[in-house]
Amino acid sequence: MIPPRSPWTRAAAEPLATLLVILLGLAFLAGPSPVWSERIWFVGLIVCGAPVVLRTLLGAFRGRFAADLVAALAILTAIPLHQPLAGLVVVLMQTGGEALERYAAGRASRAVEELEAAAPRRANRIRQSQVEEVPADQIRRGELILVRPGDMVPCDGIVVQGFSHIDTSRITGEPIPITAEPGRGLLSGTLNLEGPLTVEVQAVASESQYARIVQLVRSAETSKSPLQRMADRYAVAFTPLTLVVCAAAYLASRDPLRVLAVLVVATPCPLILAAPVAMIGGLNRAARRSIIIRHGEALERLGQVTAVLIDKTGTLTVGRPSVTAIQSSGPWTEDDVLRYAAAADAGASHMLARSIVAAAAARGLAGTTASGVVETPGQGVTGLVGEHRVTLGSRSFVLDRHPGLAAVWPDGADRGGLRAWLAIDGAPAGVIEFGDRLRPEARRLVLDLVGLGIVRVVLVSGDSLSHSRAVAQAAGIHEVRADLLPEDKVRVVEEVEGQGERVLMIGDGTNDAPALSRATVGVAIAAHGGGITAEAADAVVLADDPSRVAEAIAISRRTIRIARESVWTGLGLSGLAMVAASLGNIPPTMGAVLQEVIDVAVILNAVRASTP
Repeated sequence: MIPPRSPWTRAAAEPLATLLVILLGLAFLAGPSPVWSERIWFVGLIVCGAPVVLRTLLGAFRGRFAADLVAALAILTAIPLHQPLAGLVVVLMQTGGEALERYAAGRASRAVEELEAAAPRRANRIRQSQVEEVPADQIRRGELILVRPGDMVPCDGIVVQGFSHIDTSRITGEPIPITAEPGRGLLSGTLNLEGPLTVEVQAVASESQYARIVQLVRSAETSKSPLQRMADRYAVAFTPLTLVVCAAAYLASRDPLRVLAVLVVATPCPLILAAPVAMIGGLNRAARRSIIIRHGEALERLGQVTAVLIDKTGTLTVGRPSVTAIQSSGPWTEDDVLRYAAAADAGASHMLARSIVAAAAARGLAGTTASGVVETPGQGVTGLVGEHRVTLGSRSFVLDRHPGLAAVWPDGADRGGLRAWLAIDGAPAGVIEFGDRLRPEARRLVLDLVGLGIVRVVLVSGDSLSHSRAVAQAAGIHEVRADLLPEDKVRVVEEVEGQGERVLMIGDGTNDAPALSRATVGVAIAAHGGGITAEAADAVVLADDPSRVAEAIAISRRTIRIARESVWTGLGLSGLAMVAASLGNIPPTMGAVLQEVIDVAVILNAVRASTP
């Protein structure tokens, strides 16, 4: 199957065809049949110019007043005045500018479709003690479903039987698995890591959390009004001025060639070319810094932001659990606790086991092995380390085997965080605490944003308020919104925008996708692959360094400044040429050549956007 041509390929065909017609006419002009050159140019002008004129007229009928209008008038005027070469040059510049714009935009992806494709499709329904696999959309509220290890939860529900850990990072963004036990509510789209769970459905699949994320992305995309092209905004003043000069030239001379000359030199090629060239330069410069900005509008919006919302987990923090503290008991030291725990967990499958082993290796404590290890998935392990019987796992797991430790580790001791409890020979040895560490670049990101004049920085997180405040304080952020679901983050974006701010949202998880789409501009941190998050964002930082978001803002501001310089310089030179053409000093074909010189000047200036 032959893949369809991209919008950039289709757009590039028009200026290439026009250039080919011009060169073919020049070849005949210099050859034995110069009379054919004008015929080739005339036919080429009609064939190549018709799409440009048609698009402009359709845009005008839809109320889109653009800089293209002057170009269309120049093309139409060149035909009856038998000035095909001048008209073709205008067509070349117009179609070339459109092709550059499409190249810079890159066209949208099928982000929402990919998100929907990843939704859980099947569910294991329990009826009369029998398990049957059915489509997820057939499950009804109040029914029981079985969620096996490795399965994605298909519907929102409550655990009624079983014990496991649930990876919620896809929905809440939090890397620390939650404990799933009777009474615990589960969200669709989360992943069961270990033990089988019986869940009572609380919402059908189409109304569950995962489906709401899909709908939020859809509605956010449609609610964001695209900015007009920079050329169109300047055309509001420049196009009427051009028409006034044309009318004055004709009334003063009654010479229609002066009108065409004015239109040719006034054709806003600096607008059509300079802005896209500068934008492409800015996009390329950002790409060299591993910052992929999806289109020119996003680049422009980046430089306009006045407030920044930052997701916590995976953006300001590393996004995975690690050992943050060790409490030892009795004769055992912290190193002893970590050494024995790592020995018991060396072959375990749990995510926290890998964190314990990594922490031991970092301290040079790895290497000891356990024998007779028995793992209870999702709860803990037992085994022999040397001559000592080791029990490691959740508090309930350890107390089931050593009930006497309940006096040392009373009810409530396991609240407020994720911990692993260690008993050696039936006696308490210590507790290992897990958490998410602040990225070393997080503080620099906040300082750089403030240095750019963005003083309102808000941390938004699905984590608890206490944990979020601690991370915010370490990063230098003073405003915190916590305990947020994906729709809550969208509401925060809307609230801040409602206060007159232009909001930049930074995130890295699926749960951030709706807010990334809804914000003035969204930036995804996707060093390890971004999925729907990268697709929903306007820009993607491929490097594992969130501080590059501030660099992207600086690149945006410089690019827009250069683009505007180029536009105003080009318009100024075109204005002078218009005056000369209206006085009869510049014929149409010479005007087209002069316009090319102006184009080269402004393009060379615009190219500076690609350099540091």
